[in-house]
Formats: sequence, C-alpha cells, structure tokens
Amino acid sequence: MTGKQRREQLLDVGRRVFAERGLDGVSIEEIAAQAGVSKPVVYEHFGGKEGLYAVVVDREVERFLQMATDLLQGEDTMAKFEVAAVGLLRYIEDNSDGFRILVRDSHPASGSGTFGSLISDMAGQVEYILADVLKTRGYDPKLAPMYAQMLVGMVTFAGQWWLDARKPAIEDMAAHLVNLAWNGMSSLDPKPRISDEAKRLLRDKPSA
Repeated sequence: MTGKQRREQLLDVGRRVFAERGLDGVSIEEIAAQAGVSKPVVYEHFGGKEGLYAVVVDREVERFLQMATDLLQGEDTMAKFEVAAVGLLRYIEDNSDGFRILVRDSHPASGSGTFGSLISDMAGQVEYILADVLKTRGYDPKLAPMYAQMLVGMVTFAGQWWLDARKPAIEDMAAHLVNLAWNGMSSLDPKPRISDEAKRLLRDKPSA
C-alpha cells in the first residue's frame, strides 16, 4: 500500500473498533493486528491510538454537519422537514459506526464533548428557521434558541433509539417525528404557564 492507502485503512479499522468499544476499550495492538501491520506503523501515521481516534472523530463531525447543513437548505415547509428527517435517519443507518462514535464520545444531554458540541451547532442552524416560524405565528422569536435545543434534542435521542430498534421503517419514523414537531409548533400556546392544578400539587408535595 502507499502511505495514503495505509492511512485510510487504519482509519477504517479504527472507525469500526472504536464504534464497538470506544477509545478505552481498544488497544493499539488490536488496531495494528486488524490492519495487518506492526504497532510502529500506527504510531508513524497517527502518533498513537488517541491520534487515530481524534482524526476519526473529526471526520465524523465534518460529515454529520455537512449532512445537516444540506438537509436544512431551502424553503421551510413540512415536506422539507419530512425529507430532512428521512435524510437524518438514512445517515444514521448508512453510517452507524460513525454515529455510534459520536454518541459514545459524550452523552448528548451533557452539553460538552464532541456530540454535545454537534447538537449545539445543529441547534444554531435551526434557530434562524424557528425564529421566523415563531414570529409568523405571533410568538416571541427570542425563544427560538430554546425551541431549537428542544427539537434537535428530540430528533437526536429518537435517532439513537431507532439505531438499535430499527423499526418502524425510516419513512414511518420520520413521519412520526415531524408529526410531533410540526403539529406541536403549529399549536403553541404563546404564553405557556404551569397550570393552577400543577402548582397545587407542587405545593402539597412533601420535600425530599
């Protein structure tokens, strides 16, 4: 192999084994053995296991963000978001190793690490769309960042669940996601408040 070909082979091997067991669960010896090379070859290309992992993660981040950017282009219609939901699920299905690496890197609710940063980046792209949607419906567009986090988080967690369940079918799953998000947005209360009944229950609930 040429140096470039060997590097790509090591990246493919790393992508697969890191998706299965994460950075800490894989040894440099295993990576070298699966690639059919000696350990010094891995060190030569990446400086070690951590360097290989960093390049694998960076590639997945770039692929994921490019996919999300492409899906969010165009007119803001229900059909657009249906297509985007299908596209996201197909990405997860076709790049399951890469998606598992991103998810494994940090819990999506943590707000830190690679995946937490990815969700924040995606939410940032959705914000400007939601600001217009909220404004046209008479709601405060300043709430767009909060709703963007809610929607992106919902879709991301649903995608993680679907990756293991693999049902319903992609288009059915996308339809249900958009049904909840789109119809929920169309019926928003402009000034939601906790109900009086909930306030009463909270008052009566004994403290821990």
